[in-house]
Amino acid sequence: MNTGVRTLQDFFSDPRHVRTAKRGSGALLAVLLGAVIWLALSQGGARIDTPMGQALAGSGVAALATAVGALPALFVRHISPRLEDSMLGFGAGVMAAASCFSLIIPGVAAGADMLGSKPAGALLVAAGFVLGAFFLLLADKMVPHEHPRAGRHGPDWLHLRSVWLMVFAICLHNFPEGMAIGVGFSGGDTSVGIPLAAAIAIQDVPEGLVVAVALRAVAYAPWQAAVAGALSGLAEPIGAIVSVALASGFAPLYPLGLGFAAGAMIWVVSHEIIPETHRKGHEQAATLGLIGGFVVMMLLDTALG
Repeated sequence: MNTGVRTLQDFFSDPRHVRTAKRGSGALLAVLLGAVIWLALSQGGARIDTPMGQALAGSGVAALATAVGALPALFVRHISPRLEDSMLGFGAGVMAAASCFSLIIPGVAAGADMLGSKPAGALLVAAGFVLGAFFLLLADKMVPHEHPRAGRHGPDWLHLRSVWLMVFAICLHNFPEGMAIGVGFSGGDTSVGIPLAAAIAIQDVPEGLVVAVALRAVAYAPWQAAVAGALSGLAEPIGAIVSVALASGFAPLYPLGLGFAAGAMIWVVSHEIIPETHRKGHEQAATLGLIGGFVVMMLLDTALG
């Protein structure tokens, strides 16, 4: 006997509900854009020569890099798994190097100056590092998500759900990246903030591409996929504004915050990016990409720091 809609799967098997889900997810990204604009306007007194202004500029460049990465989705519907793994591996190498050279080392130096002891400074950064990793561990438990190449399975609504969970996961880990940029500039030392913002912008390019191509794979129009991929980077300015506001108000939060950002970024590299790049048998290409990204960021940090 047909009792109508019996399960959530039956409900979303209706194409009308799939369209509703698409519109709703687009509305969520629009709200995120509005939040960034509101926060930026509320900090209208922040000039480019202030930590808040520099953090907004740096995180804005990183968000723009995500948008640049999403643009090829206007013309390309698929990219090879090997190329995708290489690009994501490169981004992982950049993030790992940035955590070491742009966060942990400056954080220990700042903590040592503040506390008068290098071991004490290192302990402060280590505490922040553990807190950052623990924060993303809790976020991962509270917001389970799927990886971008889980493959088409089941009805369209199910694949749409998996793709948008992946988009949400990238937004989630873009937030601590934005916090890292904010903390990097909050101490007033551009030699910390600029290399860090550059590193995060570099690794945001492949992320934007992966998001946009995944959305194209679930029948989004090219312009919709590119716009959604671009907007996924807007979590970074929000994170930057929050971290500058916190770290600027209480001096010990600066080295602690650098450690927090490093822990969060290393968690993303180890828990998200590396497993994803090793699932399809392209471990060598992904590892070479990681090494290349690490070397490029190490050289950039030397040149910009």
